[in-house]
Amino acid sequence: MVRIDARSGAEGRRRPGTGTSPYPPIADYGFLSDCEANCLIASSGQVEWMCVPRHDSPSVFSTILDRAAGGFKVAPYGVREPTARRYLPGSLILETTWQTRTGWLIVRDALVMGPWHHTDERAGRYRRPPTNYEAEHCLLRTVRCVNGAVELSVLCEPVFSYGRRRARWDFSGPEYGEAVTVSGDEGDPVLRLTTDRRLGIEDSIVVIRSRMTEGEQAFVALSWGSLPPPRTWEEATRKQWQTTEFWRQWITGGEFPDHPWREQLQRSALTLKGLTYAPTGALVAAPTTSLPEAPGGERNWDYRYTWVRDSTFALWALYTLGLDREADDFFAFIRDVAAEDDLQIMYGIDGERDLPEVTVEGLGGYDGARPVRIGNAAAHQRQLDVWGTMLDSVYLHAKSRDQLPEPLWPVLLRQVEQAAAHWRDPDHGIWEVRGEPKHFTSSKLMCWVALDRGARLARLHGQADYARKWDAIATEIHEDICRNGVDDRGVFVQSYGTTNLDASLLLVPLVRFLPANDPRVCATVLAIADELTRDGLVLRYRTEQTDDGLTGDEGTFTTCSFWLVSALVEIGEVVRAKALCERLLSLASPLGLYAEELDPVSGRHLGNFPQAFTHLALINALVHLIRAEESTRAAQFAPAHRTP
Repeated sequence: MVRIDARSGAEGRRRPGTGTSPYPPIADYGFLSDCEANCLIASSGQVEWMCVPRHDSPSVFSTILDRAAGGFKVAPYGVREPTARRYLPGSLILETTWQTRTGWLIVRDALVMGPWHHTDERAGRYRRPPTNYEAEHCLLRTVRCVNGAVELSVLCEPVFSYGRRRARWDFSGPEYGEAVTVSGDEGDPVLRLTTDRRLGIEDSIVVIRSRMTEGEQAFVALSWGSLPPPRTWEEATRKQWQTTEFWRQWITGGEFPDHPWREQLQRSALTLKGLTYAPTGALVAAPTTSLPEAPGGERNWDYRYTWVRDSTFALWALYTLGLDREADDFFAFIRDVAAEDDLQIMYGIDGERDLPEVTVEGLGGYDGARPVRIGNAAAHQRQLDVWGTMLDSVYLHAKSRDQLPEPLWPVLLRQVEQAAAHWRDPDHGIWEVRGEPKHFTSSKLMCWVALDRGARLARLHGQADYARKWDAIATEIHEDICRNGVDDRGVFVQSYGTTNLDASLLLVPLVRFLPANDPRVCATVLAIADELTRDGLVLRYRTEQTDDGLTGDEGTFTTCSFWLVSALVEIGEVVRAKALCERLLSLASPLGLYAEELDPVSGRHLGNFPQAFTHLALINALVHLIRAEESTRAAQFAPAHRTP
């Protein structure tokens, strides 16, 4: 593995041996996005992670991975804890309320969305049809003093490329309202900080200290790219209003049930929208890298890429909520990358196939968890489930239109034939274990999905011969799984020849491999619920039973816990499903977000954050329960005029 030394940019930041950790809990962070770049903001008011101009670009602030690797803080001087934080309803605009000994301050943060401005020439990065809005490449932070008097403090210290190079600032004009970065590597972005307060420059830091009294307002904007940033309060408030309008117009286009869980569904939908890369339609698994799956552990991965596996779950969720445009754009991205002969498990957000994995040596890691990884070597693993997720996506897309577009047929044909040719092979499985390849049952299951959906699509496209051929192979795979992938108890197991449980087998009823009332389905779901859980939350697998090439433990996998909710509903265990779901909802971050994993005892969030896979599974689980409740009410309803 290649290693990058970042020590030249950040020294003296080792994890303290004793005392309270300087790192905020993962669940503490707020997530902002303009559908091209994103950032994470701690409750302290500090931007601790930001990559520009794309989700997967090198970072400009990396404090989340090392306390000396750059941040951007806006807060009252001398105050660490805010009074309250929330998203403005229906948006990804974060509002933080501060109380000091002398007054009250409200800060609103947004990555600005503005009207489409490429009126004279096309935007070269866009491959999907543009909307009426696009990213303005600006992090806008507005401040209002609503009571008394408060001393505002702003510190902006970029450290480019994962803590390797500190920025150098200079004034851009004769006044004190704007500074620009003027040094760094050729690949570093040029950052511009504008404000209606007076700023100063101290080494690599832009500093603002300004006393604000009741009724006073201020803004600070950090921008990159060619669009002009706001230069007055009026311009700043207009841009923030535009951003609010973008998010609220978008969420209004969805179809959300009139239910107490409406807010959770909308927050998940907004998070997924924020994790998209608008120019290509890609959906990143998470905006972060190397947040640990166990405190201080080595299970730290870069998730700023698109997994084909997410495609089916994304389309399930987005089509269910009426968010067809995002579903269509993501499907178009998957279709584009699938046009290649060899379908990979994951891609860069512009379709890149090579994602070399390197270790950044100089970063201390979140709360001491190392290594810090950039890139992901799993891109070149063999995982047989990729064809099933791809074909299920095509099937969902075609069902929404009652037709298969002609250009998709050769893509579909190639992928189904690949599944037919390789379903007997061992692989690394859905969890990308780095041990020896095995005959994972869930991999065979998804190969069955590929052949089953392929046959259905062939019939839809008038290809009867292919439909018969693929139906026959699907039957063969089905029989093989039922013969070799089930133990003596009638429970589906992790891999052939073992009795190990694996949460991926919760997909058996969800992909319609067997009817939900089949005894093997019920036995598998209940075995996972009773035996593959820690304090009621679901593990992916037992690390002591599975050679995944790593040491140490991991938390419970939140996606799998939501899968269990859906699977319990499928087998009729609705009361148990609702109890688990309500517990999971209670463990959301204060802002309604989820990391990849949860510590079931403390509720601590672990792994990259926020994670798309978890929010996709949440939507599916909540919709399962809501529909079950509606069915129950319909069955119990008795008209008042009915004769006994």
